[in-house]
Amino acid sequence: MSKLCQGPRCHMYDTTDRKRGPKGNKRNQTRTIGNYSYGNGNFCTLGCQSDWWEEHGTRAVDNAGRIHQPIVLTEQNAWTKQQRYSWQDDFNTLGQYYFHNMITKEHRPLTENQYNDNTFTLNER
Repeated sequence: MSKLCQGPRCHMYDTTDRKRGPKGNKRNQTRTIGNYSYGNGNFCTLGCQSDWWEEHGTRAVDNAGRIHQPIVLTEQNAWTKQQRYSWQDDFNTLGQYYFHNMITKEHRPLTENQYNDNTFTLNER
């Protein structure tokens, strides 16, 4: 089953790939999502993504949880996972995974399994 663009005005854009129906009775319809998609595969163009945001963005932010206080980067929550690459190794990785603290610039070694585990972190809240 094809995935359809979620843009509320997608069918309003007059392009040849949106035209459907027999000659003399053409109509525009919403596009299906192809290889090039936007917004995690929900929109066919940035224009459709923008249309959706204009119509639903405020409600989406309110529903997901609006931030009311600034989020502060500290030494405790500044850890990011990094991987070193080298062009000298035929574009393969050297297997050097590490945590990098964006504030202190400290590095800590990391295994490949830890790097690939999306729940593994050194960040403290």
